[in-house]
Amino acid sequence: MALSSIPSTSSILFLSPFHFPSKSRRSFFSRSALILHPLFSTSLFSSLLTTPSRPISSNIYIKPPRAWSQPKYVYPDPIPEFAKAETQKFRSELRKRLAKDRETFGDDMDTVVKTCAEIFNDFLHKEYGGPGTLLVEPFTDMLLALKEKKLPGAPVAARAALLWAQNYVDQDWELWISQRPK
Repeated sequence: MALSSIPSTSSILFLSPFHFPSKSRRSFFSRSALILHPLFSTSLFSSLLTTPSRPISSNIYIKPPRAWSQPKYVYPDPIPEFAKAETQKFRSELRKRLAKDRETFGDDMDTVVKTCAEIFNDFLHKEYGGPGTLLVEPFTDMLLALKEKKLPGAPVAARAALLWAQNYVDQDWELWISQRPK
């Protein structure tokens, strides 16, 4: 930008390597425009900017602007009464769903339901704290536990348990919380 093109009343000179100081003590250089006051001559500023009186240090610390971070939401602790009631509901609903496929489970259906209900109960008592905290982990644990015990229909049971939980646990939590005395 040629200095002759700068208006005489007040001017803005855009500089690439030079910046004017900010209010922060640590970041002395943070902006890329220098406002020239009409009382100063452009030739004086030109000579100051092109021939600095002291060398500019390359070790200047430029602090990036502080990023805004969203406040962290703290999930409530698990509620043992909810966990107990939801486990009973889970057990009965899983038994109904698996009864439709009775030939897959045979005589082991009660053992499959019991194993899934125990894992689900542990999860509700230790980790579930409301909507947004339903994890896939207990359902993969169900699949692994059923396969470890060599029970039939492990993938079918784990999938049925997961689908039921996705559809009902968060809604049941909201209902439970809304009915609690405050």
